Amino acid sequence: MANSKVQLHPPSEKKTLWAWLVGTFFGAGLLKPGPGTYGSIAALLLWFGTIHALHPSQLAQIIGTIIAALAATLIGIPASTIVARESGREDPGHVVIDEVAGQLIALIAIPADWRHAVLSLLIFRLFDILKPPPIRQLERLPAGTGIMLDDVAAGILALAVAHIALLFF
Repeated sequence: MANSKVQLHPPSEKKTLWAWLVGTFFGAGLLKPGPGTYGSIAALLLWFGTIHALHPSQLAQIIGTIIAALAATLIGIPASTIVARESGREDPGHVVIDEVAGQLIALIAIPADWRHAVLSLLIFRLFDILKPPPIRQLERLPAGTGIMLDDVAAGILALAVAHIALLFF
């Protein structure tokens, strides 16, 4: 099981700038306590701000959110691999690009108002923290793939639960 306290090897003196910027989501992952929550909130604020600044159609909002989630996932895998290696940790807590990707997935087709956005955030954080099966098993995948895919799965589960909640409330 991935754990931010598991030391794999001594931390490297070398820091790959692009990977650290992406992996920590421009420093959000360096905030304490709870860097994962800060990463999720940063993703939500970026999503919310972009939608309200650009006023896209509902379809463009959905497509844009999917593209952003895919981009965060695809660039997050190599970035989190590098940061983990350079940190000397299997799954360092300051890597939050995984929370960004998962949170963006949880926001797909969610109405762009604070009530729904916060609901999505809370549901995603719940699944990200609890990691019900099969989410926890995805952490066992190697390097950045394991770091990223458990949060992608938590995002998918949060997306499903949020949309079910939208049907009833």
